Amino acid sequence: MSEVATRRISYSQALNEALSEEMERDPSVLMLGEDVAAPGGVFGVTKGLYEKFGENRVLDTPISEEAMVGAALGASLLGVPTVTEIMFGDFVTLAMDQLVNQAAKFHYMTGGRTSAPMVVRMVTGTAGATAAQHSQSLESWFTHTPGLKVVTASTPYEAKGLLKSAIRDPDPVMFFEHKLLYNSKGDVPEGEYTLPLGEGAVVREGTDVTVVAYLNMLPKVLQAAKKLDREGISVEVWNPRSLVPFDRAGLERTLSKTGRLVIVHEAPRRSGFGAEIAAIAAEEYFDSLKAPICRLGGANTPIPYAPEMENRVIPGVENIIEAVRQTLR
Repeated sequence: MSEVATRRISYSQALNEALSEEMERDPSVLMLGEDVAAPGGVFGVTKGLYEKFGENRVLDTPISEEAMVGAALGASLLGVPTVTEIMFGDFVTLAMDQLVNQAAKFHYMTGGRTSAPMVVRMVTGTAGATAAQHSQSLESWFTHTPGLKVVTASTPYEAKGLLKSAIRDPDPVMFFEHKLLYNSKGDVPEGEYTLPLGEGAVVREGTDVTVVAYLNMLPKVLQAAKKLDREGISVEVWNPRSLVPFDRAGLERTLSKTGRLVIVHEAPRRSGFGAEIAAIAAEEYFDSLKAPICRLGGANTPIPYAPEMENRVIPGVENIIEAVRQTLR
């Protein structure tokens, strides 16, 4: 089999390609959000889509998350797939009723006769001085809601493949994109491809300890793994890619190999999704564990404005290194 041709493109370009290809594939797909039309979105992800697909398919909405998500939900219930961009994920709080009480419930409450094929793109995480109301990581809120799927794209390759799958999915999908990843670059196949929801990936092979990470913690964990390698510590890095559905089999495979588990995420440690991963490991794969599970997350505090303080309340490379060392003691 010949190798698939790839090129290095940015995370934001990969998302843009996914949106463009899916809107070409399915003429009914709509894109909604604040400044997503002619301006191309505040982070440039929707650049060129308005010119390509026109004002009837790429829609600038009022500055109202409640209105845009409500419109997307209504369209999706009529069979029109929608993609909505929440410019800063913090503001999804204004649309929680439509998402948690409505979109997540329709398939169940109609006995499977109705579904809501909608994707909500959530711009998430810290970005250096964006302060307490523009820097939160809220993924665990939605993993707690039955009926919603939750995806975390950590690389350009994942961003394109997972977004295409999310748009094709019949259920509502919360799609998390980290602000600091938009300019990151990686290899992306030239041809058509998708990545299945619910299938994680080993990003780096190792034998001593498994570190689970996603979004902007993934590059930090990879940096830490390189430094630990010099100390003779072999770190396997595993990325779940989607939190709901979650790849239990993938977690089991890596734990059976290393026997030790460190979980890292930017969201606050308290009730973060790392607690769910730890519970799965402890309840289902306890016999594989050689040491207590370690969870490393953000501090239980609003994100400070000052960059030097922001860096103190979210995990850094040195925090990850120390967590791995502690697990091996």
